[in-house]
Amino acid sequence: MASINLIEAFQDFKDAENIDRPTMMKVVEDVFKTLLRKKYGSDENFDVIVNAEKGDLEIVRHRLIVEDGQVEDPLAQVGYKEAIKIEPDFEVGEELYEEIDLYDFGRRAILAAKQTFASRIGDLKKNVLAKKYETRIGEIISAEVYQVWKKEILLIDEEGNELILPKSEQIPQDYFKKGENTRAVVKRVDLKNNNPVIILSRTAPEFLAKLLEIEVPEIFDGLIVIKKIVRDPGERAKVAVESYDDRIDPVGACVGMKGSRIHGIVRELKNENIDVINYTSNNQLLIQRALTPAKITSMDINQEAKRASVYLKPDQVSLAIGRRGVNIKLASELTGYELDVFRDNEGEEEEYDVDLAEFSDEIETWVIEELKRIGCDTAKSVLNLTNEELERRTDLEVETIQEVRRVLQAEFDSE
Repeated sequence: MASINLIEAFQDFKDAENIDRPTMMKVVEDVFKTLLRKKYGSDENFDVIVNAEKGDLEIVRHRLIVEDGQVEDPLAQVGYKEAIKIEPDFEVGEELYEEIDLYDFGRRAILAAKQTFASRIGDLKKNVLAKKYETRIGEIISAEVYQVWKKEILLIDEEGNELILPKSEQIPQDYFKKGENTRAVVKRVDLKNNNPVIILSRTAPEFLAKLLEIEVPEIFDGLIVIKKIVRDPGERAKVAVESYDDRIDPVGACVGMKGSRIHGIVRELKNENIDVINYTSNNQLLIQRALTPAKITSMDINQEAKRASVYLKPDQVSLAIGRRGVNIKLASELTGYELDVFRDNEGEEEEYDVDLAEFSDEIETWVIEELKRIGCDTAKSVLNLTNEELERRTDLEVETIQEVRRVLQAEFDSE
């Protein structure tokens, strides 16, 4: 038999669709030239011909016909008598071409070639996968949840490649079910036991940046630039944007009419509050905008120490600090300044408190509104009243009041 069908004999050929044909042909050629060197000592007088479309392979040996008794190199020359046994019309000085039956190599050699081929294809597939995702780092992709484990999620992309979403890269409120599609950004490509491992992330700032790019055409077109993003995943994010076109309001474009553009992103990020601010090189103005939604009265900036003392009215202090200090922490990261919050005109650091609006994920809105109706707009203003006073002044049930106090007290106990 002078040829062999690669698709039948080398099953791994079927799994190599993502490897380009020239590379595939080179691998096949290298594998069989190795066989030739082992059997004949050299592959110089052999041509390995691969038909990539049909999967056929032929090995052709060519030697120069010389007078009998004048064969100096058996690999490159053949005697006249031996040549005419193959074809009677041959003459001295002509080239003799003959096909090599692959089964002449022996069953063991063919099996070894098959294993070598499979190994080389496997390595190529790994390299192709690694290179593919290395060029996609920072891109957002959608993949199907295949397996949910305690420390990570296994996802499958459209080509059947395995992707990993570690617990540390998941939003705390994330919940995954097998078979559903989820979106994430490609964070990095690791090598584990010489195998590429694609790591995804839903907590990276790049994930929010790509979501904004999808929802806001002006960002995609380059008319609006995202200068910086800081996040406390699932809790709050701050995005500084700048427009290169004076006719475009960057904040309004990102938020959309009645929040139409930002709402989809907020849902994707499990109700993460997103503050979009207009970037400026004026540090004082940038700090003022970064502390949104609080309104600043005045501030003192130490440029050398990268520190700023911010003064606010008492009812704005809790807004500036935010729940668990998230708002002020993100503002510091966004501006690059260490921020100290003080009551206006007193110069004394404000006792830690939290605006009731920050608890909207645990306390129903109507309950918060009822508490605000009696003048309680911060956590401590509620805790400073007894259960009896709250029951008497509001329309809340005793059980509701107790649950509210438990949620609010837990915030300060954690401190």
